Amino acid sequence: MKFKGQKQEQAQKGQGITENDVMKGNQPIYPVERYVTIGENKVLFGDGSHIIYVNGKYRGNDEIGKLMYDFSCTNPDDMIYETLAKKARYFKQDEKGVAAMCKIMEDMRNEAEFNKAKRMAIRMIKAGKMSLEDIADYTELSLDTIKELASQSIQLA
Repeated sequence: MKFKGQKQEQAQKGQGITENDVMKGNQPIYPVERYVTIGENKVLFGDGSHIIYVNGKYRGNDEIGKLMYDFSCTNPDDMIYETLAKKARYFKQDEKGVAAMCKIMEDMRNEAEFNKAKRMAIRMIKAGKMSLEDIADYTELSLDTIKELASQSIQLA
């Protein structure tokens, strides 16, 4: 299951802090187990996967509640956990930390833009109306990347 704002990779790997209490059970965490039905019995699937959703709205007086509170703070001075507050101050107030965060955000933006261009290229390849060279030109992806995507598209078909 994938929740709004959660990346597909996070859902597959079993990671997820959800912004809201998506399960609506007012619990701090929701462990999810996979079962297989054999006849009328449900047996734990046992594939080693562990899925846990953390309720980002939870504010209990325990470690998870305090951590979720800290994650929602915009001012590090309002945080409970000093280790997290110190890191937040570094990325928000220290010149080197701000530069590092700007670089991280720029890298994320570039990755998102690259992935969007790849998705567009795949659609164009599947449509079969343009040459690979033209697709590379329009998407601003390298011809080698377009050829790799075309090769993968053929293998998946």
